[in-house]
Amino acid sequence: MAKLEQHPNVIAVRRRMAQGQAVTAPAVLDADWLRSLCLRLGADDVGFVDLGLPELAEERERIAAAFPRPHSAISFVCKLNREAIRTPARSHGHLEYHHGVDHTNEVSRRVVAELESIGVRAFNGSVGFPMEMDRFPEGYIWVVSHKPIAEAAGMGKMGIHRNVIHPRFGNFILLGTVVVDTPISAYARPLDYNPCLECKLCVAACPTGAIKKDGQFDFGACYTHNYRHFLGGFTDWVEDVVDSTDAKDYRSRMSDSETASVWQSLTTGSAYKAAYCVSVCPAGEDVLGPYLDDRKTHLDEVVRPLQDKVETVYVVANSDAEAYTNRRFPHKRTKRVGNGLRPRTVDGFAVGLTLTFQREAAGTLDAVYHFTFTGAEQRELTVDIRDAELSVRQGHHGEADLRVRADTSTWFGFLAGDRSLVAALVTGRIRLRGSPRLLQAFGRCFPS
Repeated sequence: MAKLEQHPNVIAVRRRMAQGQAVTAPAVLDADWLRSLCLRLGADDVGFVDLGLPELAEERERIAAAFPRPHSAISFVCKLNREAIRTPARSHGHLEYHHGVDHTNEVSRRVVAELESIGVRAFNGSVGFPMEMDRFPEGYIWVVSHKPIAEAAGMGKMGIHRNVIHPRFGNFILLGTVVVDTPISAYARPLDYNPCLECKLCVAACPTGAIKKDGQFDFGACYTHNYRHFLGGFTDWVEDVVDSTDAKDYRSRMSDSETASVWQSLTTGSAYKAAYCVSVCPAGEDVLGPYLDDRKTHLDEVVRPLQDKVETVYVVANSDAEAYTNRRFPHKRTKRVGNGLRPRTVDGFAVGLTLTFQREAAGTLDAVYHFTFTGAEQRELTVDIRDAELSVRQGHHGEADLRVRADTSTWFGFLAGDRSLVAALVTGRIRLRGSPRLLQAFGRCFPS
């Protein structure tokens, strides 16, 4: 085998370097040139942000695990066709989303290819799926979080529906991010206002009540229904298949249309069950005119068809979403399902509490819980539920109304439905100090 320096490719590269013909990356990327490049390659707007900003420290750390030495981010948006997203015929919305994702990913790839050709290291984060599913369901399954970067780059602000609203294109956009290891000559600044009109139409259209009038957001309600064919919803369907004793039993669990819908998601791309919050949003200069001219027509032609649509809404049993849908949309059928949110670590448990807390189910509960985990993970948590608000802190704080001491594997097995709570209490693998009724009340706040 030839030595490295005798390899023909090594010799050719050394020769080009000696002759000054090697590609030398620029020390700084010119912002005007870079903006023109991104627009020419298909972006509809673009902004640049320094990833060294303190508010992006967490994002930078996560990106650095996949792309060493990130310095700057190129945030861009690609427009979606509005009417395809607004129609109650959701198949058209899915098609628009999927083609939009493909286009946005392609823009991202083209930008990276151009930058690599001039010697700049560049990394294009996925617009949506695929993601790092080995981290599901407890860790960050994405590498690049587009929303905070887009906000920092002046591409918009998140409205109460948690979607980024571009000042011109509204929320009918997809976000892309390219990360480079090079400074950019000029960086954008965040918008000094929020394009969100706070019209609350997203609140009115959401079939699960996930978006609250006061700005609160029920992640669990949105996740369980809208993402039924993604992630945990898919794992729940697999368990339905496995648990069925025969075809008749399976059909009692899943209608033919639901099975066909799963097939369609597997073959043509996962289908959002709603995304009505995007559909009805009138914000953005290019979108706003017709709404200002005739709000009644917007309500009659965009909002009410989604409200009136007869459909299945997927909910966790005894959740706020189930109560809301049955009360607000009695013509829609609720179906109780699992959502696959099964923590297996203390950190996952703590984060999961904040994501799935049910304010209405909490009611007047006023209690402090001290959790002491033993076994594989030895940790302490304080969970405070008061005035329909939740606080989760590391360690023990204050006086507890209920103390729970649990072996971690037993506790998480109980949460997943794999272990019996009664057996765990009898064997001492879970111990309570305080009224067991408080544990029941705790469970009502987190039905998923």
